[in-house]
Amino acid sequence: CGCTLEPVWVGTDTGILKGVNLQRKQAANFTASGQPRREEAVSALCWGAGGETQILVGCADGTVKHFSTEEGRFQGQRQCPGGEGTFRGLAQVDGTLITCVDSGILRVWTDKDKEASSDPVLELRVGPGVCRMRQDPARPHIVATGGKENALKVWDLQGSEEPLFRAKNVRNDWLDLRVPVWDQDIQFLPESQKLVTCTGYHQVRVYDPASPQRRPVLEATYGEYPLTAVTLTPEGNSVIVGNTHGQLAEIDLRQGRLLGCLKGLAGSVRGLQCHPSKPLLASCGLDRVLRIHRIRNPRALEHKVYLKSQLNCLLLSGRDNWEDEPQEPQEPNKVPSEDTETDELWASLEAAAKRKLPDWEQTQGALQARRRKKKRPGSTSS
Repeated sequence: CGCTLEPVWVGTDTGILKGVNLQRKQAANFTASGQPRREEAVSALCWGAGGETQILVGCADGTVKHFSTEEGRFQGQRQCPGGEGTFRGLAQVDGTLITCVDSGILRVWTDKDKEASSDPVLELRVGPGVCRMRQDPARPHIVATGGKENALKVWDLQGSEEPLFRAKNVRNDWLDLRVPVWDQDIQFLPESQKLVTCTGYHQVRVYDPASPQRRPVLEATYGEYPLTAVTLTPEGNSVIVGNTHGQLAEIDLRQGRLLGCLKGLAGSVRGLQCHPSKPLLASCGLDRVLRIHRIRNPRALEHKVYLKSQLNCLLLSGRDNWEDEPQEPQEPNKVPSEDTETDELWASLEAAAKRKLPDWEQTQGALQARRRKKKRPGSTSS
């Protein structure tokens, strides 16, 4: 199965890894056990040691599965026990695997024996209530963690068991009450040590571990709902955040101002990733739809694929050429596939949901309108 060309991979609540073909609006479904199982719900994804030829899939049952995108199949798994809850982050560096779960146990495993559940080579306790563990792409042995009442920390996996940086909470509010902490997602800013977080209290914050100040060096707020995901735009001067109500917004990191919004989402945002060089954004969430937005000139929804399951996370290929792949010639008599039928069904349902009046009221209204037209003054009735 030549599955390497799928530009987007999505992990679902039912334990399925989906490779999405945007032109055909179809997804190839892959499961390790052959059928969907909620116990294997996918909560984290990352590229493996072979770049985009391998995906590491973190499942709710505490296993990390190895998937080959070239062969289109799972190639073994390893148990990664320890701590409570699902994986909040997954990464790999120099042949080792980094996992972090809800309860704050961060572990590093050697990748030599995929099948064995050997002991981890390193364990850090990063504090309970973790929402995200994120690796620094420029320095892969550096990771950041944050969560609910668990302030942002930066760790060196080659260094001590103490964090390199520990964020300090902002000052008390105008009522002199402590401001609660809830970091939902984290990204490292390129070519600096700075990090950006988004919070469950709709704040976007920038921290600079290189400065003496441990509090945020910039703070902005967006909307009224918890922010669930953040991703850097290709230029690196702004971020796009998503919230629990499906709103997406671009925030400038120099002044902290709102640059614009992207429309079209209907449910809580779970996965968000910009392409490293193209002005494209992939998003997915609880409304079960994968969307690709163009974020520049003009902002627009490019692709929308309904994927049947709630979507927890995604990986967007960093290749430059995937949008230019030849489109398959459309056969005029081709029977629509189940997926496109489902797409059309959902589109019609969405349209129906927008109608406020029940059908009988609409027909009554239409009849009255027709009568009015007939009785218009000046009209001759024969």
